Amino acid sequence: MTKVLEVRNLVKEFPGVRALDGVDLDVLAAEVHCLLGPNGAGKSTLIKCVSGALEPTSGEILFLGEPLPQGDPAGSLKRGVATIYQELDLVADLSVAESIFLAHEPWRGPLLDLDRMYRESAALLARLGHESIPVRAKVGRLRPAAQQIVSIARALSGDPRLLIMDEPSAILDQGEINTLFEVVRRLTAEGVGVIYISHRLDEIRRIGDRVTVLADGRTAATGLPATTPTDRLVELMVGRKVEQLYPERPAGGDRVLLEVRGARRLPAVRGVSLDVKAGEVVGLGGLVGSGRTELLRLIYGLDQLDEGEILMEGRRLRAGSPSSAVRRGLGLAPEDRKSQALVLDWSQTKNVTIADLARFSRGLLDVRKERERAQKQLKALNTVPDDPDRIVRLLSGGNQQKVVLARWLLHECRVLLLDEPTRGVDVATKAEIYRIIADLAGAGLGVLVVSSELEELAHICTRVLVMREGEIVAEVDGKDATELSLLRHAVAPTDSPDLVEEVV
Repeated sequence: MTKVLEVRNLVKEFPGVRALDGVDLDVLAAEVHCLLGPNGAGKSTLIKCVSGALEPTSGEILFLGEPLPQGDPAGSLKRGVATIYQELDLVADLSVAESIFLAHEPWRGPLLDLDRMYRESAALLARLGHESIPVRAKVGRLRPAAQQIVSIARALSGDPRLLIMDEPSAILDQGEINTLFEVVRRLTAEGVGVIYISHRLDEIRRIGDRVTVLADGRTAATGLPATTPTDRLVELMVGRKVEQLYPERPAGGDRVLLEVRGARRLPAVRGVSLDVKAGEVVGLGGLVGSGRTELLRLIYGLDQLDEGEILMEGRRLRAGSPSSAVRRGLGLAPEDRKSQALVLDWSQTKNVTIADLARFSRGLLDVRKERERAQKQLKALNTVPDDPDRIVRLLSGGNQQKVVLARWLLHECRVLLLDEPTRGVDVATKAEIYRIIADLAGAGLGVLVVSSELEELAHICTRVLVMREGEIVAEVDGKDATELSLLRHAVAPTDSPDLVEEVV
């Protein structure tokens, strides 16, 4: 099989840091080569060197047997290397078609060939199974998943021989992920080599052919089959066995903190009742679209109830009022922490104290006290770097999540609502977040967790509530929960039995 990419002994040094320390990687034509590793392992640095965004310190990068131009993104793209970064590089004010053909627009003489651009953009979107995305619409008006599809279409517009995909599924639902995988398989059938980066090990089993694992800037293993057991992959990434990732399951107490009675907001939530007790972690499982996130929004007061009531420690919350929820001891870490929970250009301190500034103010803000209290909470969560003045935008996804959690620890909330708390973070950081959740429950908090990773819920929850079509259809004791048992409840009886096997 032809080697599309050969990386030999690649080194990349920054001042005081060796981000890559002799990395080796081969990618074959017509294969999906998965790249794994914890945050800081060097994955992003490696793909930036391959794409030309960074110039390596030493080593060799060959594309189809010839050296790639170093530090020249345009040159790499022209040769056939296309990269889809986790942080989408789209311009909000451009149309979908303009974004897809940005920097390689078709011309007809001195004029931009708009008809061709619209036509070919529509064909690319149809190829991705998203012909419904309007090619004349502004990118900034599209939902995040649609923006991801536009970014993929942009990469395909240059007919690449090597496609690098950095966490492409992070903001896609299961149906969109299935469509993405169909596109990837179609590309590999045409001889395209794909580097696929993901923290979701279940995706690796579904889409991958071979796997390379990076750890601390080095190649821990390369060329492994994608069928390599999960336990072995985790051990290579984090240096410990998979059973050590999960803390002891919280037992929970008898005192009810949060009650939801007949919550309804059509069409997403259809008469849900549940409770969360002190010292327990309650999971909300289900497929995308089952109503989990919408239920959390109702509990927190972001959306107005059509019917029902929410109670904290027996006292009814004012419907549709997040401020009432916060005063009574509710905290929310939303699904999209960057756009919904954090001010990215503020410091860690400001993001931690934003919900509780009154305690630091007696007419004037006590900046020293504010910083000290924020730093105490950040230290408790082992946030890296240990710098309360660090701008949040510069933190990894896992550390950004810790900043959100630190906010509610500072506020001394009694029930914490977590929506996809480990989305987009590596295995080692997931283990830290699991420990934090268990510690919070151990301190007497109630925790309600939404996660699309059913295996995660099966390991960390006292009990799991499964939602389907806006209703709770099952309650499973954590000790009895498995990924397969939860999925069987989540899938409607009318769905094909093959869907369970496909997702698992």
